Amino acid sequence: MGVQEEQFDIYDKDMQPIGTASREEVHAKGWWHRTFQCWIWDAAEPAGEGSILFQERHPGKDTFPGLLDISCAGHLLAGESVEDGVRELQEELGVEVPFDRLISCGIFAEEDELPGGRMDREFCHVFVLPLSRPLESYRLQEDEVTGLYRMPLPVFRRLVEGLPLTAELSGAAVDAKGQLLPAVQRVTPERLVPHSPAYYRLVLDAVERLTDGGRAE
Repeated sequence: MGVQEEQFDIYDKDMQPIGTASREEVHAKGWWHRTFQCWIWDAAEPAGEGSILFQERHPGKDTFPGLLDISCAGHLLAGESVEDGVRELQEELGVEVPFDRLISCGIFAEEDELPGGRMDREFCHVFVLPLSRPLESYRLQEDEVTGLYRMPLPVFRRLVEGLPLTAELSGAAVDAKGQLLPAVQRVTPERLVPHSPAYYRLVLDAVERLTDGGRAE
């Protein structure tokens, strides 16, 4: 017997529930569904305003392989609450935190065209997690994430403002033995999973509300 395909709750454009569907059907028919998205803000590194953590997607992913994206993200399965999304942090990054540590940025409706004429329509529940720790201490999910890179907040602001971007990001990448080792990556917009400036604005606004609070650990 084959592995049962993941099932998602699906919604109309007003975020009213209308049933459930498989992952394949959701993307083939463009149904709206929910995702959990969490950006990690490291206030300590680099010195100054800190940085936003980007993950490097595994080159075998069916969407946006090898590009840099949200620190941690995943679909909410049928019947799951938004609070259940913290499992993604543990699965992808080895980070175990209670839901009340997350700072809500709000819900962002995002539509992306996928290969093969498919459409990804997501109600993104977006959060920020203030967290400072060495990148080598993260435990990455091998088939999902191949590296982590810090984007200093001044560089991140250029994304928010829709300005041209070329930067060298310091980080850590998985080597042939599965260890996280220091790495540097030169980043242009083509190396990032596309998100609108309005989406990034949600994240930046949440971080800037925290800069006077000193909540990173």
